[in-house]
Amino acid sequence: MPAAPGLTRVLTRYADGRSELSLDPDLRVFVSDLVRPYDLPLREDLLAEGVGHAYEELAAGLLAEALGPDEPADVLVQAFDSPDVRPGAPTSLALSRSCAGTPTALAFCDQGTAGAFGALRAAVAYQRTGVAHRAVVVLAEQTALHYEPAAPVTLPERHCAVVLVCETVPGEELTVRQDAGADAASAAEEVRRQARALGEGAAVLLSAALEVPDLEAPGLDVVRTPAGQPFTGVWSALAARLPAWRAERRPVLIADLDPRLGVLSTLTLRAGPPRP
Repeated sequence: MPAAPGLTRVLTRYADGRSELSLDPDLRVFVSDLVRPYDLPLREDLLAEGVGHAYEELAAGLLAEALGPDEPADVLVQAFDSPDVRPGAPTSLALSRSCAGTPTALAFCDQGTAGAFGALRAAVAYQRTGVAHRAVVVLAEQTALHYEPAAPVTLPERHCAVVLVCETVPGEELTVRQDAGADAASAAEEVRRQARALGEGAAVLLSAALEVPDLEAPGLDVVRTPAGQPFTGVWSALAARLPAWRAERRPVLIADLDPRLGVLSTLTLRAGPPRP
């Protein structure tokens, strides 16, 4: 049976408090330079108080937990929507030192919730070319925005990091699809179509931003993610449920709509034979 990219492990971790880097004076300089062309005011109260969390601190321990010392990563892809509090530092490169191997490191940002799916697309593309056997995706969000945005944005309620491990496994099937120009109605219809295609007994995991009424089929397990974690919520829910779904041999559909960008992102998983 030929090997193909599969999602073998998903781990998540929440954190409270703050990172000491949120008090770094360079953060104010960095954010000021960032927003000056757009004439957006700083949140001086947050900068003085020191709020928010650094993504390296959030994810490094989780990454070491996800991969053992004899499991080197070939590629590491970081994705985030809310900005890091560590100014001007390539966190993906720093995180690449927190796992075995010397992975190629890259990052996705400014793509809303679609960025998480884009990171998985990149990881799988590396695997399909044969460049990578094991690819790691690191997702993170923290609660602070140190300037007033030009339009309302939804920030997470808690700091959170998620690590997804993609490995080439016999019989696995992992497909990521992203459709631009989607709205609530077209996204719901597409999710219903993909759920029907997976057949009886599938599991469907929906983000809090996606409403799909009349999603019914024999044996279908539908999970709707609570609001509060716009970027990591659906993936934290997957971390909690994937082991049971794999044990039950259920095909899985994960779906998220970024209404601001009009992008529907879906991921389908079909597990290969049980691992020894």
